[in-house]
Amino acid sequence: MSILPAAMAMAPAFAQAPKPGTLASYKDWAIGCDNRNRCEAVSLLPEGGAWPDAPVMLGIRRDAGAAAYPEIWVSRDARGREALDFLIDGRKIASAASVDGEASVQGPQASALAIAMAKGGGMEIRAGGKSIDRPSLAGSAAALRYMDAKQGRAGTMAALVATGPLALSAVRPAPATPLIRRAVIPGGAPPPAFWREELTKLGAFTGCADEMKDASSPPDLHRLSKTEALVLVPCGAGAYNFSAVPVIATGIAGRRAFRFAAFDYQPGWSEDDGRPLLVNASWSAETSNLQSYAKGRGIGDCGGSESYVWDGTRFRLVEASAMGECRGAWHWITTWSAKVTD
Repeated sequence: MSILPAAMAMAPAFAQAPKPGTLASYKDWAIGCDNRNRCEAVSLLPEGGAWPDAPVMLGIRRDAGAAAYPEIWVSRDARGREALDFLIDGRKIASAASVDGEASVQGPQASALAIAMAKGGGMEIRAGGKSIDRPSLAGSAAALRYMDAKQGRAGTMAALVATGPLALSAVRPAPATPLIRRAVIPGGAPPPAFWREELTKLGAFTGCADEMKDASSPPDLHRLSKTEALVLVPCGAGAYNFSAVPVIATGIAGRRAFRFAAFDYQPGWSEDDGRPLLVNASWSAETSNLQSYAKGRGIGDCGGSESYVWDGTRFRLVEASAMGECRGAWHWITTWSAKVTD
């Protein structure tokens, strides 16, 4: 087993910094849980396995709490409706309707399938009677045992693997969801463009002067309030990742002052010098949302992402997801989630 750090349970919601969950890998399965103990395990390609011509993504998710059943989902590139059958060691355990490549098994049928996967030697997924995938079950039992433990189900009748005699009432409830109040971004004209002297000052302040010269476009300016603007300063680029330093600008055009944007959880690619660093950053004024999304390789089957909301003072972590294994899992596991209010 290997434990992989993910992006980091706010309790109480406004009292301490977010701590997104960590990821664990067990042979051909990766698993992680968020701050609300919602856990998800996803299948991986076997070590050294080639990318298939028609990849199929398989995962098991389960909310915390005594009443929650697991949900087993499948995702692939397909169109239309079809019936999927799930077989363990040649025996059909469950079926589900697929719409445009998305399908899920829920309720008691999902529990039965998850238990069979943990005990079985081989799995097959069929669409219309034709085999579309044979996901590896190696490590699935260990991943589900991890899920039972994280959700406080071990030793209870609600566990999938670590079952015991304890009643459902012994299962831990889900922690409260952190609440974040976003600042509403005012409308109006965008902030004035930077003067040449300001760009020089900005490059020196961020340490990105050389990267700014090589960038295909100038720093992005976005209004946050009547007196403040978010500046995304280009600071390096690779084949599929583009870095930017987020800065808050204040003052009048030509004489603006700069400071690094404050975060309650530092973006995943930031360095130890206190300078925040976003990757493939995007900003939405309508939702006050700032997104960072870093791919570990071009096909996007590993990496990490963080989503923040501006609260008027700093950027607050709303959601984080990660995948530490570059082995075919284009669905990343959520490691932190919060609720946004106006």
